[in-house]
Amino acid sequence: MDTTAATSYPALTGDIETDVVVVGGGIAGLCTAWELTEAGQRVVLVEADRIAAGVTGYTTAKLSVLHTLIYARVRDSFGPEAARLYGESQQQAVERVAAVASRLDIDCELERVPAYTYSESPDGLDAIRDEVAAATEAGLAASLVTETGLPFPVAGAIRVENQAQFHPRKYLLALAEDLAARGGQIFERTRATGLDEGDPCTVTTEAGHTITARQVVIATHYPVFDRGLLFARMEPRRELVVAGPIPAELDPQGVFITTEHNTRSVRTAPYRDGQRLLIVTGEHFTPGTDGVVEHWEKLTAWAQDRFPGTPIEYRWATQDNTSADKVPFIGRFHPGTSRVYVATGFGGWGMSTGVLAGQLLAALITGTEPPWTRLYDPRRLNLAREAGSMLKLQAKVAGHFVGDRLRPSHVDSVDDIGPDAGAVVRIGGRHCAVYRDDAGGLHAVSARCTHLGCIVHFNDAETAWECPCHGSRFGIDGSVIQGPANTPLSQVDVARS
Repeated sequence: MDTTAATSYPALTGDIETDVVVVGGGIAGLCTAWELTEAGQRVVLVEADRIAAGVTGYTTAKLSVLHTLIYARVRDSFGPEAARLYGESQQQAVERVAAVASRLDIDCELERVPAYTYSESPDGLDAIRDEVAAATEAGLAASLVTETGLPFPVAGAIRVENQAQFHPRKYLLALAEDLAARGGQIFERTRATGLDEGDPCTVTTEAGHTITARQVVIATHYPVFDRGLLFARMEPRRELVVAGPIPAELDPQGVFITTEHNTRSVRTAPYRDGQRLLIVTGEHFTPGTDGVVEHWEKLTAWAQDRFPGTPIEYRWATQDNTSADKVPFIGRFHPGTSRVYVATGFGGWGMSTGVLAGQLLAALITGTEPPWTRLYDPRRLNLAREAGSMLKLQAKVAGHFVGDRLRPSHVDSVDDIGPDAGAVVRIGGRHCAVYRDDAGGLHAVSARCTHLGCIVHFNDAETAWECPCHGSRFGIDGSVIQGPANTPLSQVDVARS
């Protein structure tokens, strides 16, 4: 975000008709819109805020087929052929970025590097060995190694060659310019709030305008429309990131991840004065979890312990959703539709999967089916694979939905809320989310998430209200920061309550 210019595409100001409307301007939406325009379709893309500035704008940007320990999991759940298709589809997405960047002459800092999933503890070696076997069987150039470029020892790691890292905004903003040059239309600050799946389909915006199209793609990270009960089959997760400069000679020369220490992911990027920017990710938690500040402190301590002397110049948080069977949902939204498509559930691997989604959805919309279509089909449902995860997820949601209402109050009164702090307070029998700013002013909104009605919690590190059920996030004024909610929390007058 610091190294690219802000965008200023116009908002939609009237009704419009097109072949395909894409809702969402992150990597999945932009790649889908670009691929469709490339295929000769008339495309309109609408984004609630600015394109490539949400989750995509704050990604750590690993462009890799090595998604932690995915191949053993897919092999065991779906079979070895499915694992092969997963690897093939993800690798061709990596190659698609390289090919398009070359063709359009996009300087997006694309660097070819190996990818590693490692374990520092010998206890994790069995899982690493199993992943090497599964990835090799899937056709990847994978090997078991005990040496990496990290400045600390590992017990073992899977290494996959010919992966990449890049600057996604530089890549995607160039795609957007090319899309517009080909006649595609992009509308920012245009929030979609309604969807009619008739023939033709109609998307309604917050301002009351309509977009009529033969087909619709929902690429809003978490679907803003509840179709196909996908909200019951995905779990939201937030992760924290810290970053700071290191000398170029200390670059570990790869992209790295481990499930240990509540996940640790490491990569570097080109930085000023010939340095590299070290980017460390981890400390994942469910939105609405208390104690986010402590998570920041743990991640910072780990980064500075493993890379001594690194000053932390940036820190941010990101969010993604994981499907119950760990495979993304890309394809027709639900069994009853032939016109509406979705891309979601990327499980923290949105770069390769977002590019893959663009290719897969464009192919489906233009009448072809790649060999991996069934693997990612959102209409799949195998209770043997998903039942345990779904029951656990829904039990957690039910616990919040019921339990947070039974609590008499998160604090006893508004007077108990200190400066730069927020809490849920019951006022006149109503749950209110109240934030007190540094000057003592109160900002109060309804605490009921506008998605499905769960009670929001306060994120003390990011000064935001978060829904622990499905991951919607709101500003202290109630404005929507992140879906699936697409309407703001209503204002509450505390003085009159």
